[in-house]
Amino acid sequence: MRLSLSQLQQYSEQILPGGGKKAIAKQHEKNKLTARERITYLLDKDTPFQELGLFAGWEMYEAQGGCPAGGTVGGIGYVSGRQCMIVANDQTVKAGAWFPITGKKNLRLQEIAMENRLPIIYLVDSAGVYLPMQDEIFPDKEHFGRIFRNNAKMSAMGITQIAAVMGACVAGGAYLPIMSDETLMVEGNGSIFLAGPYLVKAAIGEDIDAETLGGATTHNRISGIADYSFPTEQACLDEVRRIISRLGAPATAGFDRIASIAPVKNPNDILDIFPVGGSKAYDMREIIDRLVDGSEFDEFKKDYGKTILCGYARIDGWAVGIVANQRTMVKTHKGELQMGGVIYHDSADKAARFILNCNQKKIPLVFLQDVTGFMVGSRSEHEGIIKDGAKMVNAVANSIVPKITIIIGNSYGAGNYAMCGKAYDPRFIYAWPSAKIAVMGGEQAAKTLLQIQVASLQSQGKIIDPEEEKKLLETISKKYQSQTSPYYAAARLWVDEIIHPLETRRIISEGLTAANQSPLTETMKLGVFQV
Repeated sequence: MRLSLSQLQQYSEQILPGGGKKAIAKQHEKNKLTARERITYLLDKDTPFQELGLFAGWEMYEAQGGCPAGGTVGGIGYVSGRQCMIVANDQTVKAGAWFPITGKKNLRLQEIAMENRLPIIYLVDSAGVYLPMQDEIFPDKEHFGRIFRNNAKMSAMGITQIAAVMGACVAGGAYLPIMSDETLMVEGNGSIFLAGPYLVKAAIGEDIDAETLGGATTHNRISGIADYSFPTEQACLDEVRRIISRLGAPATAGFDRIASIAPVKNPNDILDIFPVGGSKAYDMREIIDRLVDGSEFDEFKKDYGKTILCGYARIDGWAVGIVANQRTMVKTHKGELQMGGVIYHDSADKAARFILNCNQKKIPLVFLQDVTGFMVGSRSEHEGIIKDGAKMVNAVANSIVPKITIIIGNSYGAGNYAMCGKAYDPRFIYAWPSAKIAVMGGEQAAKTLLQIQVASLQSQGKIIDPEEEKKLLETISKKYQSQTSPYYAAARLWVDEIIHPLETRRIISEGLTAANQSPLTETMKLGVFQV
């Protein structure tokens, strides 16, 4: 685990400089801060900032020179004492242009703000869509235009949106600040226009400079589009803080919280307890005891369905229901041994009932994933694994309380779904650096793919000797293993962030603080399913 954490630190340090030292120096020459410097200035001192999507685009756009953090820095932090979503274009990365992953990341940040009713602050400095890849970012439902649709939806929901324009804001992107509640501009650098000077010249033959066309003076004195102008970025960000300081108190969902108590068992032990690689057994209770207040976990149906642990606890004072995979060999109520990490029919049945209970009591859910899937074979089928698995999936899908998912180990196949993977709308989903996400385990998948390829070659009359077969298996395994890594998942935003295991408790607490600002407006309903 320590080696994995060292790798996480190394990779993070490669991303944090954005477009690199030269691009940062160029930004400073224009009296402009970088995206991260702007966020640091804006945030309250000595308060946590939970960055989201740091690994967005990781190793995805090497032919284009890379797109660190997806060209956007975003996350949840405190501004004037209020928890806010902050979205900042990184101008050092291709002038802040939007790659396909940029759009996906910005939409995810907006989605989180909408689900948790968080005020959102946009720090705008972008050249617009990355034209060489415009077909992958412009026209579809989950592409660039969805950003402005979300602006409109959030406004209708009463969610505060503040836009500080600190650089270019071009073409379709010009709608974002104007669809926000208030628009602030920095003199000399901030600009808003549907078409820049070059396009205006090409389209209608007019010669005009950027400042006259759509600078701070133009939009504050002539068009009336902007609401404030400032000589410096710092003055602009100071005003953002003042605006946020005057917001009315948020409504709450009423989730129960009492004074926090530290775990009795040392959280640092997690690094030694958890076996990276997923091949060794361990007791998930020992992990839970180091995450929850007072190391107290009230287990639900303790002696039934033992490959999933369910129970009530508190995390930093917040009442939670925990659903976690158990990786030890466990003895059933019938006295039989069951393999850990696999969901059996009784475990699925228990988890479904527990999820219903948490919804009845309005208790948020925390899923701790280390699952290899549902049990297969004739016995499992005869016991109704599909029926009980469907009950669990139904409960997860229709749950209305906030769900926070932490993938600590394996996340394979339908187990990913049943344990509230990304497709099941967790409010937040994080991964430890030990996580693996795939349709099945690497060894099984590689052997399956090998059999398919060998059969295909044999059908063409080609003979594969054992040595060639071994090399082919190694090639397949290497590729498949790379696709199961948490970095591959985080690059594509299957998870919101890769986190240090010892930060898990704090991050869950911050997620619940955010979720508590969105009152529950409906009761849980279930459709047709077999009981």
